[in-house]
Amino acid sequence: MAITSRIEWTNATWNPVTGCSFISEGCKNCYAKRMAVRLKCMGVLRYKRGFAVATHKDIIDSPLQWRKPRFVFINSMGDLFHEDVPLEFIQQVFSTVELASWHIFQTLTKRANRLEKIAHKLIWPANLWVGVTVELQKHTDRISRLSSIPASVKFVSFEPLLGPITRVDLSCIDWAIVGGESGPHSRPMSIEWVRGLRDKCIDSSIPFFFKQWGGARKKTKGRTLDRKLWNEYPKMANKSLELTP
Repeated sequence: MAITSRIEWTNATWNPVTGCSFISEGCKNCYAKRMAVRLKCMGVLRYKRGFAVATHKDIIDSPLQWRKPRFVFINSMGDLFHEDVPLEFIQQVFSTVELASWHIFQTLTKRANRLEKIAHKLIWPANLWVGVTVELQKHTDRISRLSSIPASVKFVSFEPLLGPITRVDLSCIDWAIVGGESGPHSRPMSIEWVRGLRDKCIDSSIPFFFKQWGGARKKTKGRTLDRKLWNEYPKMANKSLELTP
């Protein structure tokens, strides 16, 4: 059974890899780490090592059993391109993606350097969307690394957006997501930071998806930006797939 996701831009999650480690400022209040610790305390076997990186071969073929087409987010509980994930396992994940061609798979990484390094060793399915997370101006180099990847759709998740990003080349990008930080100790996000990225996307005809306001504003303001819901997606090859999760 697919695990239904509450993430606004996808339908389901698939976690053949769980666990991760700190790499940059966006990791400070990681929701996945909090959840992994909670699941370990509940006795869930997949998280017996907490948030340590682990691969799960027993679910490598799971998406092949899900007959209804859907968006599937790979690794909401980890980073597929973490340095502790063997190349051979990543290749197996890509193989499943290719076989499950009726789904669209989405994956995000902060480890754009490893993504770039091993890209030539992977077969890139047309139904795989690959993105990088960029939370601050100083991490926009992840986008330039993404630009060389032969993915059919390349996207950027500016979440949690922790500062203004004013100097950024989005010419290689097919989709942008922006969101604030949620959960305990969430850091604030300025509306001007969001507007700046939205306007860049409009100017470049890049689909823009506003995921959420962070902190207390998530409940009071929801997902609207300037009184509008921004639910834009890249153009889809699979027209039978619902565009709004």
